[in-house]
Amino acid sequence: MTPQEETVILEAREILGRYLNQNPVLGNWQAVRDYCAVAVRGEVERFHVLYLDRRNRVISDEQLSVGTVDHVPVYPREIIKRALMLNASALIVVHNHPSGDPTPSEADITMTKEIQKGCKYLGLTLHDHIIVGGGQELSLRGLGKM
Repeated sequence: MTPQEETVILEAREILGRYLNQNPVLGNWQAVRDYCAVAVRGEVERFHVLYLDRRNRVISDEQLSVGTVDHVPVYPREIIKRALMLNASALIVVHNHPSGDPTPSEADITMTKEIQKGCKYLGLTLHDHIIVGGGQELSLRGLGKM
């Protein structure tokens, strides 16, 4: 990315952050995709969690981990621990594939199922795992992988 493009993305993230603090932005699937498309991109893999309240308003968007060009460490225990600390009712996990191909790996699917098990046990809802890549966002729920 050029420095100019990086500046535009940073500004867009700031605008989205202000919007999230004022509106129930997750009222529809397109709003979720649009937000993820801007917020979770980069040259290396990044793992975010959108922590939601009972009305699916964003309590917090947290980048929990930064990895390499093809791997990001994810710890389901830490994701769930943070949800409990924030009094979240639900969450959406999001990460990017810098390669541009948002196809989920077996590791992505396995990790999602681990998070889903922990959420279910503690009364949390895992709405989705979204993978961002190459101008496209894929939903593991939409693919029937969760």
